[in-house]
Amino acid sequence: MSRSDRTKSLTVAALMAALANILSTEALTIPLVIGPFASKIHFTQLPIFISAALAGPFAGLLTGAIGGLYMSYTVGIPFIVGGLAILGLSAGVLAQRLQAHPVLFSIGAWCIQAPYVFVTDYVWFVYSRLMPSSIALTVITTILINLTIEAIIASIIATMIIHYIKRTGLFQKSNEMNSA
Repeated sequence: MSRSDRTKSLTVAALMAALANILSTEALTIPLVIGPFASKIHFTQLPIFISAALAGPFAGLLTGAIGGLYMSYTVGIPFIVGGLAILGLSAGVLAQRLQAHPVLFSIGAWCIQAPYVFVTDYVWFVYSRLMPSSIALTVITTILINLTIEAIIASIIATMIIHYIKRTGLFQKSNEMNSA
């Protein structure tokens, strides 16, 4: 990877991480009711998917880790940063190695992240004595449903944005420019 490509990748990761933090703010959420639980949809995953697709696995990892800082702080769950880093890394690997469609690599990345979310949330809720095991499982199920809905919506929006960026040539790596 050339120095120019590394600079582009880091720039994309930094911009998308900032956007991920902004998109996780309360003002930019959409209310969602799942059974008896009231929740909110946020679009933190969107810039992570875009960064992973355009700049690769390392940029996806950085975007997820840095882009999860605000949400992790405000929600009070430190594991969010790790989960979003896993999401970005796996999205980048699936996008790069498998040349998968953005919806497919995004949903695939969510499927890789989901067990991490389940385990860390369960440990957090039960072993920190925030709630009993049976309630924790219900809450975590609701969280996983909510995150699945977010991943599907974010992957569809990311597909449109990535297509536009690639079509207009706003982001090209050096080897892509030389082959064009």
